[in-house]
Amino acid sequence: MNGATRSSKRKQHMSSLDERPPKLHRAINGKESAGENTPEVLSSPQLDDDLEESGRLPAIVGGPADTAEWQETIERVVRNVVSIRFSQTCAFDTDPALTSEATGFVVDAEKGLVLTNRHVVGSGPFWGYIVFDNHEEVDAYPVYRDPVHDFGFLRFDPKAIKYMPVVALELRPDLAKVGEEIRVVGNDAGEKLSILSGVISRLDRNAPEYGDGYSDFNTNYIQAAAAASGGSSGSPVVNIDGYAVALQAGGRSDGAATDYFLPLYRPARILSCLQKGLPVTRGTIQCQWMIKPFDECRRLGLAPRWETSVREGFPKETGMLVAEIILPEGPSDKQIEEGDVLIKVNGELLTQFVRLDDILDSSVGEKVKLLLQRGGEDVEVEIEVGDLHQITPDRFVSVAGASFHDLSYQQARLYAVACKGVFICDATGSFRFEGTDSGWIVQSVDHKKTPDLATFIEVMKVIPDRSRVVVTYKHLRDLHTLNTSILHIDRHWSSKMRLAVRNDKTGLWDFTDLAEALPPTASVRQSATFIQLENTQHPAAAEVVRSFVRVLCHMPVKLDGFPRNRKWGMGVVIDAKKGLVIISRAIVPYDLCDISITIADSVIVEGKVVFMHPLQNYAIIQYDPSLVDASVLSANLSTEQIKQGTSTYFLGFNQNMRTVVTQTTVTDITAVAIPANAGAPRYRAVNLDAITVDTSLSGQCGSGVLVAEDGTVQALWLTYLGERSASTNKDNDYHLGLATPTLLPVIKQIQAGNTPNLRMLSVEFNAIQISQARIMGVSEDWIRKVAGNNSSHHQLFMVRKRTFERGEDSCALLEGDVVLSLNGKLITRVSELDIMYNHEVLDAVIVRDTVEMSIKVPTVSTEDIETDRAVSFCGAVLHRPHHAVRQQISKLHSEVYVSARSRGSPSYQYGLAPTNFITHVNGIPTPDLETFIKEATKIPDNTYFRLKCMTFDNVPWVVTIKRNDHYFPTTDWIKDAKESCGWRRVTYESGKAVEGEGREGINHDAGESYDMDVDGGDVVPEQVQ
Repeated sequence: MNGATRSSKRKQHMSSLDERPPKLHRAINGKESAGENTPEVLSSPQLDDDLEESGRLPAIVGGPADTAEWQETIERVVRNVVSIRFSQTCAFDTDPALTSEATGFVVDAEKGLVLTNRHVVGSGPFWGYIVFDNHEEVDAYPVYRDPVHDFGFLRFDPKAIKYMPVVALELRPDLAKVGEEIRVVGNDAGEKLSILSGVISRLDRNAPEYGDGYSDFNTNYIQAAAAASGGSSGSPVVNIDGYAVALQAGGRSDGAATDYFLPLYRPARILSCLQKGLPVTRGTIQCQWMIKPFDECRRLGLAPRWETSVREGFPKETGMLVAEIILPEGPSDKQIEEGDVLIKVNGELLTQFVRLDDILDSSVGEKVKLLLQRGGEDVEVEIEVGDLHQITPDRFVSVAGASFHDLSYQQARLYAVACKGVFICDATGSFRFEGTDSGWIVQSVDHKKTPDLATFIEVMKVIPDRSRVVVTYKHLRDLHTLNTSILHIDRHWSSKMRLAVRNDKTGLWDFTDLAEALPPTASVRQSATFIQLENTQHPAAAEVVRSFVRVLCHMPVKLDGFPRNRKWGMGVVIDAKKGLVIISRAIVPYDLCDISITIADSVIVEGKVVFMHPLQNYAIIQYDPSLVDASVLSANLSTEQIKQGTSTYFLGFNQNMRTVVTQTTVTDITAVAIPANAGAPRYRAVNLDAITVDTSLSGQCGSGVLVAEDGTVQALWLTYLGERSASTNKDNDYHLGLATPTLLPVIKQIQAGNTPNLRMLSVEFNAIQISQARIMGVSEDWIRKVAGNNSSHHQLFMVRKRTFERGEDSCALLEGDVVLSLNGKLITRVSELDIMYNHEVLDAVIVRDTVEMSIKVPTVSTEDIETDRAVSFCGAVLHRPHHAVRQQISKLHSEVYVSARSRGSPSYQYGLAPTNFITHVNGIPTPDLETFIKEATKIPDNTYFRLKCMTFDNVPWVVTIKRNDHYFPTTDWIKDAKESCGWRRVTYESGKAVEGEGREGINHDAGESYDMDVDGGDVVPEQVQ
C-alpha cells in the first residue's frame, strides 16, 4: 500500500558521525512506512518497528512538461484534491491499528463528500482530517465504506473552508478507454502535490490480490503505467477534460511502473444514493467471480454456441466471468461450482461485473436466475440474493483486553470458509495466542459453543474475574486443527465489557457497556506432588526440583521501556512457609502486573511483588502458602561464594519448560557488562558478578540453579535482558549465574517482615586491569595490596558512568575515578561493593586524574526508584524517567517522560515518540506529572494543543497534537496498596476525574498495541496438546 513515511523525534542509536543524521533535521512524524497505505502487488509485508528513519522519501518525478490544455485541466483539478491524514484507531477485520496519509477528492461540494479508497476509510474506527491545496484543514468522518470494493466516502463541513471555493470533480466512468492519456493527481509520499502521467492499457484486469489483508474482488480494474507512490491512494485519475475516470487504488512494488485503478461505476451509484438520502443496497450470493479469457473458458467447457453468442453480443469482450470461490453454507453453495462459466442472469447475456453488480444490488431479498455452463452443459439455478451489509461487521465487543466481531465476508472469501464465527480482531490481553498472528476463530469458551458474537457475549458475561477457562479455537488458514488453550481471564485491568457500534451519521463508533466484571471466586486449597528426577547420582541435588515454581507475568501497561507484555520463567522458593519466591527481573520487571505461580505443574496461585532489587536483576514475589498442599522445599542458599573451577550441578529449565540437569564446572566469575539499550532505556543489571559454566545447556535455559552435591544452591541461573539487536530488531537475552550469598541480606530482612530500604552509589562501575590502573595513577603500594587481596582477579573498579540523580551533587564520584577502598576495605571484587547498600555515607579512597584522595561519598535511597504512577494521554504512556533513563542521560529535562505509545493514536499520528520529555503544554511549564495532568485536562476534546518536548539527544522541538478523548481518554494509573491489584485507575472525562474506567475509549489491553512491542512477547497461553 502506498503510504507516507514519517519519522519521529526519539533517541538515536549509536553510530558513526557520518551515519548520524543532523540533529536538527526532523522528517514528518509518525507515519507508516512507504508501501503501507496503497496496496502493492508482489510486495513483502513491511512491519513498522518505529525505529529511526534517517531521511525523507525521494520525490517522484512526473512525466514530461504538459501542454497548455493539460495545465489548465490540472489547475482546475487540484482544487478538488485533498490530502487525508488519518488513523485507524484499533485493529478491526482485515485492518491493523495504523496511522498514515492518503489522497481523496471532493465529489459533492454542498454536502462535503470526499471519495477515497476503502482501505483508507477502513472497516473499523477512523479518525482523521483533510487538507486542501491551500492548506486549510477540516475534520473528516466516514459516511460509507464499501463492503467489497476499494472505495469509501468521507464527510466534511464545507462551511469550514473559508479561503477557497470548494468545487466537486465529476465522475465519468464511461470515459475510461484503452489508449486514453490520464493524470493521477495526489500526494507524493504525503509531502506535496504530485501529478503523474500515464496511459490506460487495460480495462479488464482482475482485481489485484494484496495478501492476507484487505483485497478487492468481483470487479474489473483499469491498468496503466503511472508509477504512483506513497500517499497516492484515493487520487483521482483524470482525463484531459478534467473528469474523474477512475480511482487510484494500488500498484506493483517490484520495480514495474504499473498502477491499478478502480472503475467509478459503483462509486457513482453510491454517491447518488448518499446525495438523495437513499439507503445503499448491496447484494451478494457469496460467490467470487473472475474474468477469464475465451481460450480458458473453452478449456472449462464453454460450448461454441455460447462463445459465438457472446462474441456477437459483445464484440470488444475477450473473456467471461467464471466462478472462482463459493463460500460454504452461502446462497451459492451446492448450486454454483468452481469453474462454472456465467452465461445469463435473469435471462440477460452478461460478461461484465458492472452489470452483475447492478442486478444483485437491486435484488436484495429476492431471487435471481443464473444460467451457467458446466463442462459443456447448461445449468440453470435460482439463488436468493443476500444483504452484503449484514455479513460485513459494524460492531465489535472488547472484553478481557481483546476485541471480537463476527467473521466478515472479506475474511471468509479470503480463506474460502463459511461466513460465520467469532473472529478475534485484536488478539491481545487474555486472548493473546501464539506469536503475533491474527486470524483466530473462537469455537468455544468455558466448554460452551460460541457460534456468533451474541452467544459469545452471553458466555463471557458470566465468567468471573481471574478465572481460568478452556478455550478452543481455529485459525482461518488451518481449519483442520482445533487448538485448545487454558486462558486466564482478566476483568480487573479491563473490567468493562464494552460494545462499539459504527454510527455512519456521526462517523464515530458509539460505546456501550454491556456488563461489569464478576468478582473472582474464592481460592481453595489444592494438593500437588512434585516430579522426581530419575538416575541422579546425588539425590540431595535432585530434591531442588521441589523448590522450583513456574512464574507467568502479564504487564497490562507498558512501563519503564520494557519491550514485552508477557514473560514466563522459573522461580526459586526461598521460604516455603511464607510463600517467598525469587525470580529474574527480566520476568517481573515492575509491579503493575498479574503474576501466576504454578506449583508442581499442578496448583496455580496468584502472586504479588514484595521487593525489586534496583541493580542485581532479581525480584521477590509472594503467594499464599495456605492454598497449597504440596511438599514445597525452601531452597538452602549457600553462604559461601562459589569459585572459578568449582564442580557443580546445573539444573535448569529449557524453552519447553522441561527440567534438564548435568554436571559442570564454573568457567568464570566476572563483573557483568550488559550493554545499555540504545533505542529505549530499560532495566539492566549493573555492579554485580556474573557466573558462566561449561555446558551448552546454560545457553538454552533462562531459569535454573547451580547446586552442590548436598543440595545447597550455590547460584541462581537467571535471564538478563540486554540490548536490542540493530540487525535482527530482536532483544538479546543473556543467561548468567548470580551467587546466592549476595541475596542473603535482603532475604533475611523480608523474612523478618521488613521491606528493605537499600541505598546505593549512583554510578556504574567497570573492572579495569592492573596495567590500566597503573597508567591511571594507582600507586605500586596499592597494586601490591590488590595482588595480595585477590589472587584470582587482579583488578580494580573505575566509574564508567554516573547516574543522574535529582538534586545532582548527591554523588561525589566522577567518571574515570578509580575506587581503591570503601570504609577502609580494599575493593577488588564486585561483591565487596555491596557495602553501599546499608550506608548513607562511605569513606572512599580513590584516584582521580592520577591523584590519590580520600573523599566522603553519599549514597542515595532506592525507596522511590520504581515507577509508581503512569498516565495514558492521547495514546502515549507517560511517567517519571525511570532508573534506566537516568543511567543513560546526563540531564533530566522534565519529570514527564514518554515511555510508549499506541499505534493509531494521536501521539503516534503526530509523532510524540518514546524517549521524548514533555516540558510544556500550551506554553505552560509541566515539570512533573501532576502539573501535566492539570494542564492537559484543560484542553477541550478534538482541539489542537502544543507540546514542547526535548529529545533524549537534547534537541528541543514543538509538536501540535489534536486531542481525541472518544477513542483515547486520559487515564491515570496510581500505585495504591489498598487496591487488590496494587494499582488504581482514574479516568478524566471533560476535565473531571472519574474513578475506574470511563464511558468511552477502546478498551484494549493497554500494553499490547504499543510500538515498542516488536517481537510480540515470550509467552503463550497454556496450550493443551
